[in-house]
Amino acid sequence: MLTISAKFCLKICPLNSLKKFHTSTAVKMDLKQVVSKLESLAPTSLAEKWDNVGLLIEPSGQKTVKTVFLTNDLTEPVLAEALEASTDLIISYHPPLFSPFKRLVSKSWKARVTVKCVENKVAVFSPHTSWDSVPGGINSWLVSPYGPGQSEPVTLSTSKTFPGGFSHTVTMSGIAVSTEQLQPLLSMSDISVSIDTTAVTISCPKSKLGEILSSLPSSLVDSVRITPHELPPLPQTGAGQVITLDTSLTLTQALAITKKHLGMEHLRLAMANDADLESSVRTIAVCAGSGGSVLAGVRADLVITGEMSHHEVLDFVHKGVSVILADHSNTERGYLKVAKQKLGELLGSDVKILVSQVDRDPLQIV
Repeated sequence: MLTISAKFCLKICPLNSLKKFHTSTAVKMDLKQVVSKLESLAPTSLAEKWDNVGLLIEPSGQKTVKTVFLTNDLTEPVLAEALEASTDLIISYHPPLFSPFKRLVSKSWKARVTVKCVENKVAVFSPHTSWDSVPGGINSWLVSPYGPGQSEPVTLSTSKTFPGGFSHTVTMSGIAVSTEQLQPLLSMSDISVSIDTTAVTISCPKSKLGEILSSLPSSLVDSVRITPHELPPLPQTGAGQVITLDTSLTLTQALAITKKHLGMEHLRLAMANDADLESSVRTIAVCAGSGGSVLAGVRADLVITGEMSHHEVLDFVHKGVSVILADHSNTERGYLKVAKQKLGELLGSDVKILVSQVDRDPLQIV
């Protein structure tokens, strides 16, 4: 057998796998270094396609980062707080820049925030759904207090690349093939070819398919079969989380745990048809923020998210699933304290990390 192959390794650093390090001398960390470390924490490639993540505002010239400021939403009161703290980099979970601007004028509060950041040379980075999807991220935190059990993402993320860069397999079988007939093929780069007495198998990127077919003798073309590959899933990475508990809870217990975890006195509850507060809860699915679409097809006794539409709630309760709603950002904001600790381990003691004290969900129950 003749084999020509390439190797490929994809590695994601889960948020719960970081190790502390200490520096003996003060180290100045510039913005590009900090952004690189944030990417290692949760690659922005994990974000949803519709999202706007990563470095959104980059000051001109070299930017040293001494103070990092964490917030769920970059509102005007939050920005004032950040500027008072002499912040160099704001990490805003929700991207303050999302829809395109056609002009930066003072009548728009988002434009005012953007202009002030630029004027004060404050960088802005948003992780948003990359923090949702990464192992140890927001949804892992959201599902964590309900007890031990088996958990996994509701929807697995897939790699953005194919192993080895090979997206297709070209096979020829049941036909005698000589090495001489395949010389043009064997001289090609960026493919993997395996030959035995009964078959030829070629792994290649899509861009090479035409060249491969052109290199084959016409007598072999009719025996060719082309198979596209699927992008491989990323283990424990993806939208939402669903856990099957080792020990069941009652709905009353699940409510109490949720209130404590989110620091809330009141929640909105929709009980499944024929359920009551003493109904057993063995499987819980969560999605930070607005989880109606992510959780739509999940099999669970209880779903927990920030918000969903009236009709989405009705669909759940008619399927025998109870729903807890905490309002959008209340299912996200508590993670900032966890992120502060992880960033401290990642960036070291020479970078001060603050969490906004005025950031809050705009909706209040009164």
